[in-house]
Parts: sequence; structure tokens; C-alpha cells
Amino acid sequence: MNRRLLLRLVLDAAATAALFAALAYYWLDNRAHELIGTGMFLLLVVHGVVHRRWYGKIREKRDGVGRANVALTLLLLVAMLVLLATSLMISRTLFSFLSVEDAVTARRVHMVAAQWVVLLVSIHLGLRWTIVMGALRKKLRLTEANPVRTVVLRVLAAAIGLHGVQASFDMLFGSKLLLLPVLDMWDFSESTPRFFLNYLSIVGLYASLIHYGSQWMQRRRRGGVARRATSSAT
Repeated sequence: MNRRLLLRLVLDAAATAALFAALAYYWLDNRAHELIGTGMFLLLVVHGVVHRRWYGKIREKRDGVGRANVALTLLLLVAMLVLLATSLMISRTLFSFLSVEDAVTARRVHMVAAQWVVLLVSIHLGLRWTIVMGALRKKLRLTEANPVRTVVLRVLAAAIGLHGVQASFDMLFGSKLLLLPVLDMWDFSESTPRFFLNYLSIVGLYASLIHYGSQWMQRRRRGGVARRATSSAT
């Protein structure tokens, strides 16, 4: 694994961890929440600098997967900017001089934007899962295919996905995405690890759906190309 790719993976992991920590607002005090959120945005700035070459190649993304990646990245950027803008509007400690008095709407938009960021990060991870797994295989020197390992990993992905379905209901994920009124009060005194496990499994669910869905579409597209090539040859 080259250093540049390793740096990208570390930045992605650190920013995602900060996002999960910031979601646990009622587990933290407000100052800690704002510190973690600020740290996350600083990581994203570094992330953007590291990936600056990608932005210069946007026009070259002409296939379906490339266009989907561009659209997803732009949506994620918009969601992050909304999250940043509303966080400044409702800040009570670090950036309180930028806050507004009547911030009820901004607070609701901030909460919804955070959930959309979780969903978009999940899709982002799913589209790049092949790259991540390839880098890990190289790092661990797993060069040969292993059917047992493949089965174990797929069973694990299925288990995470099933838990992600249940967690989506437990965390009212769909209602939050749609800005429906919910009572968002997780009892951290009863179970803190479960809160993070639920969000991890939600990310795993949507990342798996996107990963295996895109693989199926690519196989179907290659099969169609092969059939057309065979028919034209005959």
C-alpha cells in the first residue's frame, strides 16, 4: 500500500469516527460536540487537499460509475456545507459570536443534514469498497483467493446488513432523513456501545447494498457486451 493511499484511508476513517462521535450529542457536553465537529471539518479540509487532483479530472468521468461518484461527491459536499453553516448558526461555545437568536429551524436542518451525511458516506464507502479491500489485501499480503475467507466475509456482511435494518428502525433513521418529527433521545446511561454499533451497522448496510449492487450491474453490463460481441461475430 503506497503512503498516499494509506493517508487517504486514515483521513476517511478519522473523519468518519469524528462524525459518529458528534452524532452522540447527548453523550457529550456541547463544548465537546463542537470541538469534535470542528476537528471533523478540519480533517475534511485536509482530505480535500489530498484529493485535489481528483477534482481536476471530473470531466474525464464519462462512464456510469464515474458519473455516480462525481454526483455523490457533490451531494456529500453540499450536505457538509449545510452541516457547517447550520453548526455556526446554532453554536453555543466555540463560535457563539456567529450564532443567531432564533435557531430552531437551523437546529432541525443541522440534525437532518447529519443523517444525510451518514447515508452519503455509506454510499461513498460502498462505491470504493473494492479499492479499500484491495489495499487491505496488499497490506496483509493476501494475494491468493480463498473461498473460505470469501464466504466468511459475505456472511459477516449479511449479518451486519440484517442488524443495520433493525438499527435503522431503532435509530428512526428514515424519519430523520425525511425531517419527520421524532423524539431523538437515546438512553446513553443504559447502552452507549449499542448507539455506535447501530450507526456502524447502518453504514455497513447501505455500503454493502451499494457495493454488491454495483458489482451486479457491472457483471450484467459486461455480459451484455459479450453477448453483443458474440452475435455480431456470428
